[in-house]
Amino acid sequence: MSGDDSGGRAEMHHRHRDVNGGWLRPSVFGAMDGLVSNFALIAGVAGGTASTTVIVLAGVAGLAAGAFSMAGGEYVSVASQRELALAEIDVERRELERHPEAEQQELAKLYEDRGVEPAVAAEVARQISMDPDRALEVHTQAELGVTAQDLPSPRIAAISSFLSFGVGALLPLLPYLLGVTSLTTSAVISCLALFGAGALVSRVTARSWWYSGLRQLLVGAVAAALTYGLGTLLGGVGL
Repeated sequence: MSGDDSGGRAEMHHRHRDVNGGWLRPSVFGAMDGLVSNFALIAGVAGGTASTTVIVLAGVAGLAAGAFSMAGGEYVSVASQRELALAEIDVERRELERHPEAEQQELAKLYEDRGVEPAVAAEVARQISMDPDRALEVHTQAELGVTAQDLPSPRIAAISSFLSFGVGALLPLLPYLLGVTSLTTSAVISCLALFGAGALVSRVTARSWWYSGLRQLLVGAVAAALTYGLGTLLGGVGL
């Protein structure tokens, strides 16, 4: 076959990762937060008491409270962000209905500022403006950086955050639920999970897997060590 494919569909040479979805950020943040916060909580309680029952109760309470809090917070945050964006999109829609010529000129000027020749920019803006839905999409993308179709879902964000926090918070608690009473086992599992989670995140970032893994391990270990020290101190004075 000839290398000239100009008569058919343009060949796609690469793909981009989805950066607008509502699931990635809450999932990653939820898992990290659940792992670090519950590991630190369990370490702090273990530093102040030898009672396995108290440690397990604190871990379960931390998992439940954190998961529901994260889910609720993500839902409200993403819903508010979505409502604000939709309100601004409605403003743009009304402007297109009331002042179509001015909006068309604004679009042509936008293309001119990006290096398109004035005559070509005017023609592109004219053709786009013939379709109100396409015109609205182009205007909102250019002026707001979003489109109505790309807005994240509050429900997806909340569910992703709840599940990921729960999974992360369960890992440091799991040894105690299985009958192991040593904080060391929980710490080893947590540290391995911290490094693994950080390394996994590197797949959607520009960082190397070992740098991302070590960074997350360091953050979690420091948080747990400080909380353990605080628990030991308070336990030592009888609080």
